[in-house]
Amino acid sequence: MSSQQFKYSNNIILYPLLMVFMIWLVFWYQVRVDYGIKSFGIRPQKLEGLLGIFTSPFLHGDINHIYNNSIPLFVLSLALFYFYNKVAWKVIFYGILLSGFLTWLIASNGNHIGASGLIYVLVSFIFFKGIFAKHYRLIALSLMVIFLYGSMIWYVFPIKDGMSWEGHLGGLITGLVFALIFRKQVAKPERYKWERPDYNEDDDPFMRHFDEDGNFIEILPEDEVEIETESEFEINQTPKIKYIFRKKED
Repeated sequence: MSSQQFKYSNNIILYPLLMVFMIWLVFWYQVRVDYGIKSFGIRPQKLEGLLGIFTSPFLHGDINHIYNNSIPLFVLSLALFYFYNKVAWKVIFYGILLSGFLTWLIASNGNHIGASGLIYVLVSFIFFKGIFAKHYRLIALSLMVIFLYGSMIWYVFPIKDGMSWEGHLGGLITGLVFALIFRKQVAKPERYKWERPDYNEDDDPFMRHFDEDGNFIEILPEDEVEIETESEFEINQTPKIKYIFRKKED
């Protein structure tokens, strides 16, 4: 599989913004028009509760709930579309389905709503995918995700009342499964010239300007020789004019 370098496009920002905009639009409708749509969440082990697999990520309990989900959803989906653009929509769409189904399957009761299940899918996928890729830039992304959202791991356990730990656990499992499924389908970033095994600093015109101590040398000795040689050549090639006089005969 050929490698590819990460490339920026407007869609990398546009898609995460649209996702966040959609959940806020639904929340506005819920508050202003029909508060009853809040009941269309995942209801475990109930046939009608399967509909919530599709609708629950767009439903939130209050302003704090949607606010706390909006920022990580935007940041993580931004990283997903930039680093794993080829499988980003698959991870999001199938992640909603699988994590929602696992919530419906393992939860005991309640009405499970919110985008936190998808957030756990993204956290899990980005972390494990970077580790499996064994590329330092992707590993750095994994460590950054853990630094920002590592504390979320505690909420896959029933430590807080009123929080869907089953949805979080389902998202964590789903992200790990997708990291394994897409393990070989995502190309590693293209290596820069100085990262390649055949790279030689002596052949690099720029690196030759640094001495052993790392000091930058503006003019190399060989450049000075070339300048002197060129000047000497110009001097030697200066044309000479000879004048020949002849006596005029009477």
